Amino acid sequence: MTATLTDFHYGAVTPVVSYLMACMGSALGLRCTVRSMRRGALQSRRIGWLSLGAVSLGCGIWTMHFVAMIGFSVNGSVVEYDTRLTLLSLAVAIVVVAVGVFLVGYLGARPAVLGTAGLVTGLGVAAMHYIGMAAMDAGGTIRYDTAAVVLSVLIAVVAATAALWAAVSVRGLWASLGASLVMGVAVTGMHYTGMAGVSVHLDHAGTSSQSSVGLMSFLLAMVAGPVAVLVLAAVIVMFDPEMVLGNDEQPRGARPAAEGLTPGGFAPGGFVPDGVAPERFTPAGATPEGFAPGGVTGGGYAPGAVTGGGYAPEQYPAPPPHRYEGP
Repeated sequence: MTATLTDFHYGAVTPVVSYLMACMGSALGLRCTVRSMRRGALQSRRIGWLSLGAVSLGCGIWTMHFVAMIGFSVNGSVVEYDTRLTLLSLAVAIVVVAVGVFLVGYLGARPAVLGTAGLVTGLGVAAMHYIGMAAMDAGGTIRYDTAAVVLSVLIAVVAATAALWAAVSVRGLWASLGASLVMGVAVTGMHYTGMAGVSVHLDHAGTSSQSSVGLMSFLLAMVAGPVAVLVLAAVIVMFDPEMVLGNDEQPRGARPAAEGLTPGGFAPGGFVPDGVAPERFTPAGATPEGFAPGGVTGGGYAPGAVTGGGYAPEQYPAPPPHRYEGP
C-alpha cells in the first residue's frame, strides 16, 4: 500500500524556519571565510575562522534538513529516526563542507579548485540528505524517483559551488547577506526536490498519523545542539574586534604602509617630513654630517666635532691649563 505523504504537516512554519536556518548558516559561513581571507592574522587564527565557517555552514544545512523533516508526515504511520545515522549525517555535513571551505580558503577560487571543492561539497551535502533519509523508519519501504534524486544532487553541487565562490569573492556585509539569501533558496530547494521523489509503501495498513510527541521531542533535541552552535557563531562574528572597530572589510595584506614609510614604520633613509629635501636627512646607520665619529672626547669636543653649519674649532681655542699658585 502506497501511503499519502506531505512535507507541510504544520503548514508554512517548517519550510520558512528551515529556509531561515539555511540562510543563517550560509551567512555565518560566508562571514567567517571572509574574515580568514581579509585579516592579516596568525595562521592559527585563520584556521579558526575557516573551521568556524565550516561548522556554521554544515550545521545550517543539517538543521534546515531536520526542521523540514518535522513537517514530513506519512499518513497511516508514525515516523521514527535512528539516532546513530542521524548524528552521522550531521558529521558528514560538517566534514564535507570543511573540505570545500579549506580548499578555497587556502588555494583561492581558481576554476579547477572551485570545481573540485564544489563537487566534493555538493556530493557530501547530498549524502547528508540521503543518510538522514536512511535514518528514517516510516513503517514501510521508502522508494526514490531517479530523476528527482539526480536533480537534487545537481542542485546540491551547484549550490555548494556557488556558496564557496561567494565565500572568497563576495565583498561587503550586504553583498554577503544577499548571497546567503540566494544560497538558502538553493539549499532548501535541493531538500524539497529530493523529497518530491520520495514514496513510502507501508508494510501494513494503519490509521496513525504524524502526531507523536516522542518524534517531536527527538527532532527538537537533535536540532537544539546545531542551533546553539549557530547562535554561538553569530555572537563570535558580531563581537569580533575588527567588526566592532569597523575594520571588517579590510582585505588581508592590503593595508598600505604610510607614504614614505616601510612596513616597519620608517623609511629606508630615515623619516623625511613633507616639504623637506631628503638630502638633509642622513640614511639610517650613517654618521650625521657635521659630527665626528667619536662625537665627544675626554678633554672636551674633538676637532671637527662641529663643522658645516656650526663653528670652527679654532674660533674657540681650548682654555689654558689652570695652575695652583698656593696661598
